[in-house]
Amino acid sequence: MYVGRIVSVARTTDGRLCGVYRVSSRSFPNRSALVGKDKVSIVPKAGHEGDVLKNPYIAYNCVRVVRNGDVAVVTNGSQTDVIAEKIENGMPALDAVALASLMLDYEKDAYNTPRISAVVDKSSGAGWLGIVRHDGLQVERIPLEFGRLYYVATYEESTVCAQRCIEFPVKTAEEACDFILGRDVFAERDNPVTAVAAMAADYSFTLMAKDAPTTGG
Repeated sequence: MYVGRIVSVARTTDGRLCGVYRVSSRSFPNRSALVGKDKVSIVPKAGHEGDVLKNPYIAYNCVRVVRNGDVAVVTNGSQTDVIAEKIENGMPALDAVALASLMLDYEKDAYNTPRISAVVDKSSGAGWLGIVRHDGLQVERIPLEFGRLYYVATYEESTVCAQRCIEFPVKTAEEACDFILGRDVFAERDNPVTAVAAMAADYSFTLMAKDAPTTGG
């Protein structure tokens, strides 16, 4: 089943908060994630830079860490920066996600791609998921249970609800990337391209990016 991009919030079995993002794409698979200081960016791979002229939505910051390392924002588009800046300036996470979703709306591409957003806050132990579609807006505070992950996707699984909650048996940011790329229910979600994880550390978050394995033949 193809569900497009996926964002999630989770808590490990030892209590660390985590935000995880997966790029899945049928039209623009030649992308990767670049880890920088307190951010991760989705960019075209070398030789495919011209893809941004075909679709301006395919390159963006997908992760920002703000509030002195307490908050990680994880999304599928340019709303990452808006949400991060509002939270950095003191706006509550729920309000920041809702405002950015209203401001930017769903993506005006051929598929009316929803904007999906996740926030985890180490200082409060809380997480949020949000989505804005062509037919509605939803932002929810998520009960971050030990060893559980909640997710929302751009297509098919495009509502925040209790049914999108699964076990999260990982311990590291790298394992979180592997998990969303191809384990549990995500093994049945088609066209993985790359994954990004922001895992809470003693200071700030550990950021990790990992491309999906390529298949030969």
